[in-house]
Amino acid sequence: MPVVSYFGMMCYISVLSRNSPLFMAEQTKYTEDNIRSLDWKEHIRMRPGMYIGKLGDGSSPDDGIYILLKEVLDNSIDEFVMGAGKTIEISIQGTKVIVRDYGRGIPLGKVVDVVSKMNTGGKYDSKAFKKSVGLNGVGTKAVNALSNYFRVESNRDGKSAAAEFEQGNLINQELLDDTTRRKGTKVSFVPDETIFKNYKYRSEYVVKMLKNYVYLNPGLTIVFNGEKYFSENGLKDLLAEKIAESDLLYPIIHLRGDDIEIALTHSKTQYSEEYNSFVNGQNTTQGGTHLNAFREALVKTIREFYGKNYDASDVRKSVVSAIAIKVMEPVFESQTKTKLGSTDMGGDYPTVRTYINDFVKTNLDNYLHKNPDTAEKIQRKILQAERERKELSGIRKLARDRAKKASLHNKKLRDCRVHFGDTKNERNLETTLFITEGDSASGSITKSRDVNTQAVFSLKGKPLNSYGLSKKIVYENEEFNLLQAALNIEESLEDLRYNNVVIATDADVDGMHIRLLLITFFLQFFPEIIKEGHLYILQTPLFRVRNKKETIYCYSEQERIDAIEKLKPKPEITRFKGLGEISPDEFKHFIGDDIRLDPVMLDDNMSIEELLSFYMGKNTPTRQEFIIDNLKVELDVIE
Repeated sequence: MPVVSYFGMMCYISVLSRNSPLFMAEQTKYTEDNIRSLDWKEHIRMRPGMYIGKLGDGSSPDDGIYILLKEVLDNSIDEFVMGAGKTIEISIQGTKVIVRDYGRGIPLGKVVDVVSKMNTGGKYDSKAFKKSVGLNGVGTKAVNALSNYFRVESNRDGKSAAAEFEQGNLINQELLDDTTRRKGTKVSFVPDETIFKNYKYRSEYVVKMLKNYVYLNPGLTIVFNGEKYFSENGLKDLLAEKIAESDLLYPIIHLRGDDIEIALTHSKTQYSEEYNSFVNGQNTTQGGTHLNAFREALVKTIREFYGKNYDASDVRKSVVSAIAIKVMEPVFESQTKTKLGSTDMGGDYPTVRTYINDFVKTNLDNYLHKNPDTAEKIQRKILQAERERKELSGIRKLARDRAKKASLHNKKLRDCRVHFGDTKNERNLETTLFITEGDSASGSITKSRDVNTQAVFSLKGKPLNSYGLSKKIVYENEEFNLLQAALNIEESLEDLRYNNVVIATDADVDGMHIRLLLITFFLQFFPEIIKEGHLYILQTPLFRVRNKKETIYCYSEQERIDAIEKLKPKPEITRFKGLGEISPDEFKHFIGDDIRLDPVMLDDNMSIEELLSFYMGKNTPTRQEFIIDNLKVELDVIE
């Protein structure tokens, strides 16, 4: 059938009345045979995103393999909260994860049920687990269903029970009437590699998660691969690690109350606000009702203390803070519990908003009265922020007008349909912005991307080196301003439009330089993008090795050698010099399920200022020595 007539026919059918005989004839039959009930594990394996968010390969902190660990760990934490077991031991060796707690142990007759029957758990009764995280009885079932190997063992009252599963199917059970093992629960699992492709656990992400658990649970010891983690001062310790002592405007304010804890300070150098929020020990990376209430309460209390109607953005500028609350039977906006939806604290308590407002009003106000030196420094910071904002207001207005015009015909951004803030959409964690160099690379990515979750921002050439420049440059430089607008991070990180921000440049010297300049931009003005694990470098293949039957893309010299060996005797070898050389048909393999990303991470031991001044500042003798000592020359081996 000719193309034109085919489309013409389709258009004709689409506008036909629903009662039309032709429409009725085209309808699919819908009978009892179409209704299917899925087994619990089938449903989890078919729709894993509903239970653990996105899948991923471990390069992102919210990838599914970390959620699996977290779901098992939450149960052990809940035991500690209930006063049972002060130590949790975790081991990750390759793909195998083992979590051992010394709590009460699962009741022996229910060991199989609690990990394989939906809506089965010990936390539905609020008296037993008043402020638990794992209320819905899903977590360990999801881990079980999504694991190649899953074993649970419970020891209590001198007896033991264990069960082993494969992909949620029970394959073995053990019952011991007599054991000398210490009471508690031990869970071992290996994530299913058919679901989590090419995955590996990154200890940096695991350690960060475990540290959050000990900060939120003073008195708890977590041992990870032999390393101990413990906190005495809760959220104060968390903040002390987040911000260098030299960058503290004043000593950390640490406030504790019933079911609430707050740590607060201002950064000397950071432009943006930074918050770490938690509910019942759960890191709510996307905030929610408690964080909104805290930001509001902070502004209100500060205004009342100084008797001045300061602009909210001036009060909150450069704030680095952490808040943790405990809520009875919390309601989260997704199974992965990254955003709180609850409006009430539960029981006889008031609303979340009222509770936090009252606590901050009383305790922060008291602290500022008792510490006039801190109060003076906060006021000076607010007045400085006010001056800077007024200086920027004219430039900002021009920039916004420019951005509005550009957004109507902005060729730099090819947006996607789903965004990070769409928490109701199960694909929101997959949202990605590729920052590319030049039209040819952005063209290849644009043609091969997933239009639902992948957006593309195209750079003209090398961006400006923003080291040492003021925030004014973000508005004066058109490219930076449009990038800020694309990410939607001018006001706060809460509004970030994409979960993953990926720098996609060529793997040559110019590409490396562009990477450095972009990382400098983020470190200088939006460091929380990096701190919260949103920034990545796209790995692209260096070689293509193929014969008539198979094509292998190689990301390193070793992979090339292995591919040549596999496809011998005489495979065709192509070297990719730039992204623009890779056709869209090929490119879709590199940004699809098998995407390889290198996360950009900060070294906790080095301040951002030190880092930037060394690499992006003036060419000092120290840097020259570093370059000479680390200079490598790559030779192309001719075979």
